[in-house]
Amino acid sequence: MTTSDFEDLVPDVMLNAVERATGRRMTGMAHPLPSYINRVYEVEANDGERLIAKFYRPERWSKEALQDEHDFVLACQAAEISVIAPIVLPDGNTLYEDNGIYFTLFPKRFGRKFEANQDKDWGRIGSLLGRIHSVGAQTIAPSRTNLHPAESTETHIVHLLDNGIVTPQHEDAFEEITNSILDLIDDLFDDAEFIRIHGDCHGGNLLDRPSEGIMIIDFDDMMMGPPVQDLWMLLPDQADKCRREFNLILKGYEQFREFDNNTFRLIEPLRAMRIIYFLAWCSRQINDYRFRTLYPDWGSDAFWQTEIADLTHQRNIIREHL
Repeated sequence: MTTSDFEDLVPDVMLNAVERATGRRMTGMAHPLPSYINRVYEVEANDGERLIAKFYRPERWSKEALQDEHDFVLACQAAEISVIAPIVLPDGNTLYEDNGIYFTLFPKRFGRKFEANQDKDWGRIGSLLGRIHSVGAQTIAPSRTNLHPAESTETHIVHLLDNGIVTPQHEDAFEEITNSILDLIDDLFDDAEFIRIHGDCHGGNLLDRPSEGIMIIDFDDMMMGPPVQDLWMLLPDQADKCRREFNLILKGYEQFREFDNNTFRLIEPLRAMRIIYFLAWCSRQINDYRFRTLYPDWGSDAFWQTEIADLTHQRNIIREHL
């Protein structure tokens, strides 16, 4: 299955694949849900049960990497953490392959975006992450990204430069600023603990379900990395301006797991790594019609001038905190 075939994944093809995987008849409902990387549909079985069918984009993750994600989420579910775990299919697996595309099914769950409005809310977030990281530390995810700048971030930089994503006018400046950031931060990660983490833990991935508390969703970018990665993206501002919120998170977190306070210094380096990661992530969507429609100026000279200025600003913040 090529990326071109994947773009042409039509509802009838998808529904037939779901029926073969589940052994259940589906109605004709196939409601597409927002997703640039994968193809995600809400479907309905003949008995009225709603399911979410997620078809993974070819060549992004290997079968082993997808299984690492599923194993982590299932382990969280077994620990009674509120997650949306993949459905175990009749063959005993959570992954199904049809015509070269891997896909999985999830139960449909509702919830509203969680808002941290009170001190206790930050503590609840910390408790959730402490429990998730306690599970994450139990084993490794050998086929997943290792969130070390010398590995993941350097790979993203090479991808952007070698594939002509950065416009010629800005290639040298982009290479200079990104290599400068790597030189500053590389050694900071050498002694950090690396465990299985969510990896994309922002507020949009936390749902409030009155009967279950906070639910964390979308483990698509789960990785091996320092636990602090799952904390800093939830803060409302730069880390040094949010020590109060951070300490409230830690109060909840350390009810379940000890936190290495030395890794607080990794937050601003991780922010720079996130910027570079997101550039690489977007670059892989530039041929997607929906992406081009929403972001017509992505990748222009003006775009790269702004990104280089943002990275330069972030490098200066890192220098201030070293």
